[in-house]
Amino acid sequence: MAETTGAKSVSVVLVHGGFVDGSGWEDVYKILTKDGYKVSIVQNATKSLADDVAATRNVVAKQNLPVLLVGHSYGGVVITEAGNDPKVAGLAYIAAFAPDAGESVAALIKDPPPGASVPPILPPDDGYLALDKTKFRE
Repeated sequence: MAETTGAKSVSVVLVHGGFVDGSGWEDVYKILTKDGYKVSIVQNATKSLADDVAATRNVVAKQNLPVLLVGHSYGGVVITEAGNDPKVAGLAYIAAFAPDAGESVAALIKDPPPGASVPPILPPDDGYLALDKTKFRE
């Protein structure tokens, strides 16, 4: 990435996936901040996509530089939706879902290519998703 008078030219905003929290980005945060980047980690509740996109947009709004949004897993869906903000300079998908705008995770995993693993996500129960523990190891 380009540098401007010793400072980096983008802020990095990290978005975690489902069934985890922002602490999973800790080592990446340390590396990037040591390299001079301004880094923020979005702490999504993962209760709804709309809420997570709003939380991400809130963090983006507080940045003083153009933003590189980085998403892992379900975070890829979040950054796709939040990435149309004018402050967003780019999107980076790290082992993440990379849907088209409006495309759901359910649509992405519905018909996987032969041999591809599919996350064992169970249907919502009281509004919350869970993983099938019997299939998780696969």
